[in-house]
Amino acid sequence: MSDHGFEAVIGLEIHAQLSTESKIFCSCPAKPPAGRSVSEVKVNANTCPVCAGHPGSLPVLNHKAVEYALKAGLATNCKINLRNWFSRKNYFYPDLPKGYQISQYDKPVCENGWLNIETKAGPKKIRLKRIHLEEDAGKNVHMAGFSMINLNRASVPLIEIVSEPDMGSAEEAGSYMRALHAVVTYLDICDGNMQEGNFRCDANVSVKIKSAKELGTRTEIKNLNSFRFVEKAIDYEMSRQIEVIKAGGRIVQETRTYDASKNITLPMRSKEEAEDYRYFAEPDLLPLVIDPARVDELRLTLPELPEQKRARFVLEFSLPWYDAAVLSSSRALAEFFEKSAGILSSRGLDGKAAGKSTANLLIGEVTRLLNEENIVIGESKLVPEHIADVVQLLEEKAVSSTGAKAAISAAWKSGHAIGTIVERDGLRQVSDSAVLEPFVEKVIAAFPDQVAEYKAGKVKVLSFFIGQIMKQTGGKANPALIQELIKKKLS
Repeated sequence: MSDHGFEAVIGLEIHAQLSTESKIFCSCPAKPPAGRSVSEVKVNANTCPVCAGHPGSLPVLNHKAVEYALKAGLATNCKINLRNWFSRKNYFYPDLPKGYQISQYDKPVCENGWLNIETKAGPKKIRLKRIHLEEDAGKNVHMAGFSMINLNRASVPLIEIVSEPDMGSAEEAGSYMRALHAVVTYLDICDGNMQEGNFRCDANVSVKIKSAKELGTRTEIKNLNSFRFVEKAIDYEMSRQIEVIKAGGRIVQETRTYDASKNITLPMRSKEEAEDYRYFAEPDLLPLVIDPARVDELRLTLPELPEQKRARFVLEFSLPWYDAAVLSSSRALAEFFEKSAGILSSRGLDGKAAGKSTANLLIGEVTRLLNEENIVIGESKLVPEHIADVVQLLEEKAVSSTGAKAAISAAWKSGHAIGTIVERDGLRQVSDSAVLEPFVEKVIAAFPDQVAEYKAGKVKVLSFFIGQIMKQTGGKANPALIQELIKKKLS
């Protein structure tokens, strides 16, 4: 926020594409075949009269989509509405073949939930207003001077998760979006692929003077498909609104888009209200009546969720809360961590020590590599055995921390075994006194002033000597042994 006299009010509408095999109202495939991307599926191949909006075609509800929505509601502490219904949301857009979208309006399947998030100020509860089922639209493909329409995505099942306006900063919005992403991927109801738009967000942002009781006019930023973009777009929009208000202007209620290349938001159209859509009950679908026994059955099938896993990591591995939060924020990373620690435990290493050492490598070097390439750990060449082998070598003092990082980096690129990399690249740590003593003597002889300082009581100079020897040995010397040898020589 660029001015301390203002505060922001932020709510998010998150769309998660459900990982069902078929679409929500027909039997057309809802996703590409295994091993293929959306772009590899032939245009308009996954369509039929129902999802293409042909007159007289009738929708049939996909029950698996309903169960996935119920799981999302149960995992986010929602009230489940045992009787709810679908409505037609009427608007014209080229990629909406029926001229309306089947959604839920006045009676969603789930409502009044909450989710805890982590912020710099500590944990915060964000209320969920509703989770409702709806069908996706198609996709406009814009060409030079004309556009074409691909309906493969039309009628793919979505849940829209609408928060209350409980967030006050871009950081909180990003944390909430990450927390929800973790929940739906842990539940295995959404693959979370943000590049393909399977998990995307609309952000409602307004600012007001802190002392004012009345909320400011909000704008909606559409289709944000990365955590970083959500935060950057909200930060920009907050600053833009503050500058308009300070200049005596008026915020216009509108829908805006985010231009990532320029880091600005731009107006798209005036903001529609619910009445503009002329909602009315979908006449071709019966009310959805949910058996409470089925809800209880689904509750029992819920996996260990991120918040529960984080608490277990703290207890089981004695991890700091922050470390446990990072590891549990991604289902793939959490599973990778547990498999690596499990391998070490099976080799006889103490479970808590194995967990802490594994966590250090994953949160440090591995996370750095993931961020550099902007991928998730399942898309890399690393496997749990790589990390377990590096931790074991560190415990045996067979490699230094520098050598460990080099080994992980090499495995990241090639996928080769750590033992092979260590021997091939000469990363094994030198722990032979006879080999290291000449380096110690050479450094001591080269820096008489530092020797005098050390003998005068400035023990911090010791780290200077260690650094010099590590540099001369290419980081291969055993630091603990070097320290012992230096102290012996200088005494």
